[in-house]
Amino acid sequence: MHSPVAGRGGAVPARPARCGLSSAAMAHVTFAPPFTDPGQIASHLRSQGYAVVRPADVAAWAGCTLEALQALSPDWQDLPPDEFLKDGGRYRRRRHSCFVADGGQLQQVPHRAHWQPVEYNALHGGMQRWFAPMHDATVSQPVWAQLMLALSGVAQAALATQPQRWFIEAHQFRIDTSDGIGRPTPEGAHRDGVDLVAVFLVARNGVKGGETRIFEANGPSGQRFTLNEPWSLLLLDDARMIHETTPIQPLAEGGWRDTLVVTCRRGGFQDAVGNPS
Repeated sequence: MHSPVAGRGGAVPARPARCGLSSAAMAHVTFAPPFTDPGQIASHLRSQGYAVVRPADVAAWAGCTLEALQALSPDWQDLPPDEFLKDGGRYRRRRHSCFVADGGQLQQVPHRAHWQPVEYNALHGGMQRWFAPMHDATVSQPVWAQLMLALSGVAQAALATQPQRWFIEAHQFRIDTSDGIGRPTPEGAHRDGVDLVAVFLVARNGVKGGETRIFEANGPSGQRFTLNEPWSLLLLDDARMIHETTPIQPLAEGGWRDTLVVTCRRGGFQDAVGNPS
């Protein structure tokens, strides 16, 4: 791994200014994603704790076309506001639905609250957050099941030694810059208390920032890069890796960044009483 990230708090040390570059120019330096060979996704996730996948390879890996994935993107245009932001912001919109993958079959479960313990989300943990569900027209598309089963399949291949039922939570996010800045991860660098975290960049428009930062939960090494291509994917072993995304700022009026975040967990969904459900 390279581009070390300091400590567990998620702060990236400032790099020394390069000769001939102003501080303003340095502020716009971005790093390309360390894409994984498509034949090595599960093995790289197992050995390194993460994998980053190009859009065309995401489609091939999921057994669908890139056009089918892109056809999901308009669904991000009408996400309702997140009413639970404790920082007082109005920059996040989202939907949320849950599924179970078992034996190559995907089943949507009755709508339920999203809950995380404070140990994993110091800002919003301990809250029963009821978000609007995803549209039936979205989750009924064949590409949706293909995508969810690909994720549960890589979780099984990379992170489990025995066959598992996988409890999946899917979150559609839009972070906008209507108030000047949008925070994809207002809770800061964190883990989610699951087995697998998948972050798809669906689209970004008229923004700068949104740098992905991942680093070892129990070590000093990390990566920083910016996902720019629609339907590029970051996979994380949540037990080993901490992640965050830096704030976005507008380059044009109304700039935004859309993502699909999916988590897979064995043993049940997280809930306030700790019971699988």
